Amino acid sequence: MDLLFYSFTVFLFAAVILLIEGVYLWWSSTHGKAAQRIARRLQVMSGGIGRSGERISILKQRRFSAHDGVDHLLHRISPLQQLDALLVQAGSKLTVERFLGCSLAAFVFALMASALLPLPSALRIVLALPVLGLPYFLIRRARTRRLHRIEHQLPDAADFIARALRAGHSFTNVLQIVGNELPEPLSSEFRVAREEINYGVPMGEALHNMAERIPLTDLRYLIIAVLIQRESGGNLAEILGNIGTIIRSRLKLVAQVRVLSAEGRMSAWILSLLPFVVMLALTVLNPEYVSLLWTDPTGIRLLWYAAGMILVGVVWLRRVIRIRI
Repeated sequence: MDLLFYSFTVFLFAAVILLIEGVYLWWSSTHGKAAQRIARRLQVMSGGIGRSGERISILKQRRFSAHDGVDHLLHRISPLQQLDALLVQAGSKLTVERFLGCSLAAFVFALMASALLPLPSALRIVLALPVLGLPYFLIRRARTRRLHRIEHQLPDAADFIARALRAGHSFTNVLQIVGNELPEPLSSEFRVAREEINYGVPMGEALHNMAERIPLTDLRYLIIAVLIQRESGGNLAEILGNIGTIIRSRLKLVAQVRVLSAEGRMSAWILSLLPFVVMLALTVLNPEYVSLLWTDPTGIRLLWYAAGMILVGVVWLRRVIRIRI
């Protein structure tokens, strides 16, 4: 009986291992990096449209809403143009209408949550206002991360374009190859530029549009080199190779500066968040002790002074720890 049980356990274990290995091999052969790379090359050879099959809109103006009336109204508000540009740079699929809806929903949720605390109405609104800007903060953070990834992909893109030009490809074909071979998110921007050229947009304008979507100084250097070479001639492959070397050196210097300033940035975060954490803890543990700050006129005046000093301190710390290279 024991021998039969042990044999069954061993065979069951082997069957589970083989099943897991079979699923892994199936996933690798159909959805792995090698399979995706082969699929992209087959699309290029067959005249496909690229990795994700996206197509840019032939309209010059992006829609802010799915409803025509709301879209026309939102386009009249100038700050929303900058907000839409921020969404594009962050790679977000949200429209301006949905983004505003998410911000309003977060604000209402914060007001409902603050109703559980024994606070006056004015203070509840003040505490809920930062939540109103939470979606904006998340979009800004996504934009920063996306631009950071693109910035680290630029040296490889410059070397890739230089090698393709040395191989005899035209610059228009190089845009298509880069859009299909390089990883996201830089490849999607090259695909958009390629699609704009296919729609009849001049190459210079398409490259300028890409520089507006990706506000990076290194990318502008690369685009300026391409445009100057098209006007005056020269060895574009050698120029792009030198630009790639310069970008790598600058990124290495930025990494060293970030390591040296890590302690200062951590101190700035702790000093910025410490007053709010202490205030929240005291409100939960001993609300009667803290309630003097919003029930007594002197306490209200002290709160305004504290808010002003915190704002000045945060701005000053940000200027100290932010080193531009």
